[in-house]
Amino acid sequence: MALILALGLAIFALMPRFPGYQLQTLPVSGAAELETQRFTEQTRGIFNPGVRGGDQTDVEGTNQAGGTGDGEESGAGELYYGFRSRVNQLEADSGAPLQPQIVMRVRSQAPGFWRAIAFDRYTGSGWEISDPDELIPVERPAWTYRFFLGLPGSESETRPVIQTVTVVRDLPNLIPALSQPRTLYFPTPEVGIDSQGIIRAPGILSVDLTYTVISDVPIRDRTVLGNAGTDYQEPIRRRYLQVPDDVAAQARAEAEALLATADQPLTNPYEKALFLAQALKQQYDVLPFLQAEPEEDLVAAFLRNGGGFPDHFATVLAVMLRSLDIPARLSAGYIPGQFNPFTGFYLIRNTDAFALTEVYFPNHGWFTFDPVPGRELIPPSVEDTETFSVLQQFWRWVAGWLPSPITAFLSWLWLGTMQALVRLLAGLWRFFSGSAIGLLTGAIAALASGFGLWLVWQRWRDWLDFQRLRRLPPMERLYQQLVRELATRGVARDPAQTPLEYARRVGEQQQAPISEPAHQIVQAYVRWRYGDADPDLPQLQAQFRRLRRLRRPGRA
Repeated sequence: MALILALGLAIFALMPRFPGYQLQTLPVSGAAELETQRFTEQTRGIFNPGVRGGDQTDVEGTNQAGGTGDGEESGAGELYYGFRSRVNQLEADSGAPLQPQIVMRVRSQAPGFWRAIAFDRYTGSGWEISDPDELIPVERPAWTYRFFLGLPGSESETRPVIQTVTVVRDLPNLIPALSQPRTLYFPTPEVGIDSQGIIRAPGILSVDLTYTVISDVPIRDRTVLGNAGTDYQEPIRRRYLQVPDDVAAQARAEAEALLATADQPLTNPYEKALFLAQALKQQYDVLPFLQAEPEEDLVAAFLRNGGGFPDHFATVLAVMLRSLDIPARLSAGYIPGQFNPFTGFYLIRNTDAFALTEVYFPNHGWFTFDPVPGRELIPPSVEDTETFSVLQQFWRWVAGWLPSPITAFLSWLWLGTMQALVRLLAGLWRFFSGSAIGLLTGAIAALASGFGLWLVWQRWRDWLDFQRLRRLPPMERLYQQLVRELATRGVARDPAQTPLEYARRVGEQQQAPISEPAHQIVQAYVRWRYGDADPDLPQLQAQFRRLRRLRRPGRA
């Protein structure tokens, strides 16, 4: 039992676990009232049923999505403050910290930043959406839950990622999704897309709601994005280069001072954004509070204090990039959270919500950077995988006991091997599923692999039998080989038959060239087994070899 348990645990650790769908089953479900819920003048804004203090809604009066906007909803103060059309970051972390609780379960083919909202206008104390009620309604046919969103695509190489989200507690009417959502499966008859490309529902995301999104997530290629250029369209310049005059010069001077510390001049926006994000991590600290003078700009207070709250880092990076004429904005959403290898779900908590900086690259879209100390510079995306998550957890435990040089070498070796394996499997899957020729090739490969496995199994059985026979006395081994050989010729020994009865049956069903040597071997076996007579093994083995060379029935 201990051996079986150990083997089972080893298989469980080595077995690949794919966190998302390999087939597009695309579930969606929700309360019955969602089937008729549409936008009204009162529900075009953003409604946050659990924001700490303050208004819950961006419109006055009763919000038809639920609640009255007075901050007295059950559970208020349990969600991230940034899911509103206007946020004041100078007061964002002034209250008690959020108590961790799961808000969503996500099944996704890849991890990533589930973006829920984006802001275009910097106010000096925070951010706002300049036109929060401007929505493009998108309707679905009555016979399907599928919405075609029609959002702009990207010239970067993309990978389709299916995400299915189940809501665990009431959330704002913002629909989190990975970058560049293409198709949405949602129970309401319509959804809205705001000026930032964010999807809104006509009501809050209520408990037990399940929806599915298919996103064309762009693959971040440093060379391609470095060559994207600076040919920004006028709407992008007008909306995402805005910086208040009283802080623009200070932000630009600090950004240029940081860029001047680079080993070589940085000539393109991607390298500048990457370097500035890393420089903010290294040069500034996360502080327990930010001392700001009355009417002082957030960025100015951050630079004077040498740091600030985590979300302030994303704001400072966005303002610095804007001061360098690089379009940037602030977005808020959820990091992947904790991946459960047993269920394949990402468990998303309210404390997994925070703000990131998004930078625009012509013809490629928005890409995120995380300048907060202690976090990855580039958020997880389609390049990451949880396929061997249990083995990774076991490795992290082992690595804690090993010296650093050995850990670094083994990590490099393991990472390279796993990346090569994943790329190989992904390439084969794309080839086999991409065309009729690939499908035919895959079928042939599957048949050949099955036949090869069958041959390996036969050879394995033969080897086991050989090992078993090796442990027998020579005469016993010869008799067992004879029984196996005759069974292949259609004369299997009945367990109830004695050796002599079996020999007579062979004589009745086989011709003399087979029956005579078989009879001699059986007679010698009986005399050896029951009379202690020494057999003439060389002569008997020679007869057995001649018997085996005789043609079997059905062979040409």
